[in-house]
Amino acid sequence: MIDLQDALARLPLVAILRGLKPEEATGIGKALVDAGFALIEVPLNSPQPFESIRRLAEAFGEVAVVGAGTVMSVDDVKRVKEAQGRLIVMPHSDTTVIAGAKAAGLYAVPGFATPTEGFAALAAGADGLKLFPAEANPPAVLKAMRAVLPREAPVLPVGGIAPATMAGYVEAGATGFGLGSALYRPGDDAAGVAAKAREFVAAWERTGGVERA
Repeated sequence: MIDLQDALARLPLVAILRGLKPEEATGIGKALVDAGFALIEVPLNSPQPFESIRRLAEAFGEVAVVGAGTVMSVDDVKRVKEAQGRLIVMPHSDTTVIAGAKAAGLYAVPGFATPTEGFAALAAGADGLKLFPAEANPPAVLKAMRAVLPREAPVLPVGGIAPATMAGYVEAGATGFGLGSALYRPGDDAAGVAAKAREFVAAWERTGGVERA
């Protein structure tokens, strides 16, 4: 079963499937895995998110790290684990949720927007950091924070990321990215997601990010 470090080394792009329905999960998941994705997140404000996570984990859990986004409580963490999810992604840096994820044996990637939040999250056991919202934190901000954050800590900008905006963040020290509506919107079919996934993979490879990571 692939772990987080191997998934990041393979392709450090997290597919954020906000609005995914359980009956769509396997088809969309296959399109992503076939394109090379190894990190898949279903935000908990999606329809029946735990069922979608369960279906994705059962189908692709050996080759992808599957989990949840918009995780706001330790109870959410427990339900993600019950659904066979292994990844906890948060919009904030609640150290109680981070600790709950680590106690459950899951990966924790909390959101942060300042060095203070980043260091607190890492001290609480975070496995990586989600720079959120990226729209409010351009590459110059990331570069300044990267000067003080531990080099080995993965940092993934999330929010408004498109193929054309990736290179600047990679130059500033991004490890990878979380990809939302530019990759998947509710109602998108598998063929459309596959095409957009290939565009993102090609954009990532053009940045030289594989070598940098």
